[in-house]
Formats: sequence, C-alpha cells, structure tokens
Amino acid sequence: MSGRPESERSDWTDLDLLTRDEAYGRLQEEIGLTTRRLAELGADDEAERELLDTRLRALREAAEDLNVR
Repeated sequence: MSGRPESERSDWTDLDLLTRDEAYGRLQEEIGLTTRRLAELGADDEAERELLDTRLRALREAAEDLNVR
C-alpha cells in the first residue's frame, strides 16, 4: 500500500503513454476518417460540415505540432 493519499497518487503508468510517432499516426488516421466523412456529406448538412471542418483543422494543427522536431 502506498503512503500517499488516494488523491495524490497518479493513475498513469508507462503503458498509458504514447510516443510522438504513435500519437502522430493516430492523428493521421483520424484526419483521414474525418476527411472522408466530410466528402460524404450532402449540401444540406451545413451544421455538421462546420463541426467537421473545425475538428479537421484542430487535428491537423495537433499533428503538425507533433511532427515538428
């Protein structure tokens, strides 16, 4: 049993952490999925299109940040 109170113990382990390459790869997969979903939308899906556009921009920014070394 740890001497630390429950509120101070970390629930993270080394197994929970992604490498930058793994995170970048997952972001690339999600970018591909989101791009395909955008392409499938009809003209009357403007609200969903805006949400997906915003998500796609955020995913691309996060991927770019990870890819800069």
